[in-house]
Amino acid sequence: MADSEGRDLRLRTYWDRQAVTYDRQMAFAERRFFGDTREWLCRQASGEVLEVAIGTGLNLAHYPGDVRLTGVEWSEAMLAVARRRARSLGVPADLRQADAQALPYPEASFDTVVCTFALCAIPDESRALAEMDRVLRPGGLLLLADHVASSSWPVRALQAAADLVSVPLQGEHFRRRPLPQVTALGYTVERHDRFKLGMIERFTARKAAR
Repeated sequence: MADSEGRDLRLRTYWDRQAVTYDRQMAFAERRFFGDTREWLCRQASGEVLEVAIGTGLNLAHYPGDVRLTGVEWSEAMLAVARRRARSLGVPADLRQADAQALPYPEASFDTVVCTFALCAIPDESRALAEMDRVLRPGGLLLLADHVASSSWPVRALQAAADLVSVPLQGEHFRRRPLPQVTALGYTVERHDRFKLGMIERFTARKAAR
């Protein structure tokens, strides 16, 4: 437990330090790799929406105007940027500090759960997905996008080499792929797209109705 707490503190401190420059750092990836992914996903959100690991709020401009948005973020410094962005956009949102691996909401609280380009950096990806499933209502929609293990083996080899540095330093995993875990939870994939040598994957998945 002590090792886990120490790792979490180190990673949270890292993301706090990244908050000021995060948007600039992401700008290249947005242009070169992600394309219209944020809009593609967020426009499908409806009802009570939870965004997990909202970061600096780069998705805020892309939600339909009639959603009721809640966002959680591990890093207080990142969250402060998201709150400023929400105010400047005039987007009403309940933004609070919380851990994606232990969401502070009852079961079946939301109609839609969104997570973009964040599962790669959450220490326990499986716990986070289980929490998203727990708070999503039966029949609700899960909207996910991330960089994943490439469909090209030479690129996967490069990703494996990158993991040797990025995982210990910043908790960033380049070879995760949440889709198989989501289908194992019983979700039906309704829309799916994988591109850029299979490195970017985005999908919408429907939770089974009881």
